[in-house]
Amino acid sequence: MLLHLNKKFNLGQAILFPLVLIFCFSFFVNNAFALDGTSQKILDLRKQIEELTKQAEQYKGTIAQKQKQADTLKKQIDILNGQIIQLQLRINITDRQVDTTKLEINSLEGEIFDTSEKISEQKRAIGELISLAYERDKLSLLAVLLKSQRLSDFTDQAHQAESLNNKLTSLLGELKTQKESLEGDRQSLDAKRVELETLNQKQINQKSVLSGSKTSKDNLLIQTKGQEAKYQQLLSEVEKKKAQFFNELQQFEAEALKSGAFIVHVKADSIPPKGTKIFQWPYDDYYLTQSYGMTSYARRGAYGGAPHNGVDIAAGAGSAIGPIGGGAILASGFNVGFGNWVAVRHDRNLVSVYAHMRSPSGLANGTPVKANSIIGHEGSTGNSTGSHLHLSLYRDFFTYINEKNGQLYFNYFDGSLNPIDYL
Repeated sequence: MLLHLNKKFNLGQAILFPLVLIFCFSFFVNNAFALDGTSQKILDLRKQIEELTKQAEQYKGTIAQKQKQADTLKKQIDILNGQIIQLQLRINITDRQVDTTKLEINSLEGEIFDTSEKISEQKRAIGELISLAYERDKLSLLAVLLKSQRLSDFTDQAHQAESLNNKLTSLLGELKTQKESLEGDRQSLDAKRVELETLNQKQINQKSVLSGSKTSKDNLLIQTKGQEAKYQQLLSEVEKKKAQFFNELQQFEAEALKSGAFIVHVKADSIPPKGTKIFQWPYDDYYLTQSYGMTSYARRGAYGGAPHNGVDIAAGAGSAIGPIGGGAILASGFNVGFGNWVAVRHDRNLVSVYAHMRSPSGLANGTPVKANSIIGHEGSTGNSTGSHLHLSLYRDFFTYINEKNGQLYFNYFDGSLNPIDYL
């Protein structure tokens, strides 16, 4: 459509475009100041998070090292004190992550509002231009030519019409860009709201773990009355209970195999060659506190003469546990030896088990999980002398009920693989 401009349009153009420019400029300037302030706050919070994370990591390493030597009351109290400090640091980190996310949400909400207003103004400006063009289009080309006193007047109006076309095209392009930006901001806002909800839940969990660690320390001091001899007696009782559990476990397991009274029984379709890295560690950062097989601790009779059927790793009390790979929840339960545990079935029918968790996973059997899912939190339930995760991997896995106490057990060493061979 060829657009023409007369004096009426020239006046409208003279009024309209400066107003549009002033409006857009005022939005930009006002929000530039607001965004600068918010951006600085976000940067400050991120710097604080970085510093607190470094401190928490230092405590994690110290705690993991001391857990290997927790043979005196003082060392155990030091471990608990370290865990309490580390947990408080983690809570402080999460607090700042929550504040950062809230600022980012507020910033996005402001950007969405501004973009919506700009879109409305652009639509109004486009409407005005189209209206003026429509009015001018009522005149025929011949009428415009006859009204022009000189040929140059006609040519000028033709150039102005072309300029209007270009401005309309430009405004329509900007409108499209603003709409795309608006949609992107809305998606980012939804993601940030989900992130905030996750952080709020994390905050609740961390505070609960902190409270539990303080209670554990208080209970230990009450039980031992601060005396080393009483702590050694307590430690000896724990070791005896652990050895007794694993002795009984072998008997129960033999009976289950003989009777075939399995709740679930899964055999791997094939076993990958050792060194095939098909899985990932449950934590991004961790410390290995005990390996697989006949470790020095196992040789002391800790597992009733049997080897250690997995690996022990620590990332800090309450740390979120992820599965070593995608799959589905196969079974979960509690028993006096492994505390809260959960099993995940993977491709090839390999099964991974996670034990001593702080609380039940809460995931129903058959629930799909991914490598970045959360299936539990590190704890010290069952026969455990400190917060850690026990991880096992099986090529042949089965569960059965211990008729003596009604708890759900799983096979111990036979059928297990060294997880490190596949991580």
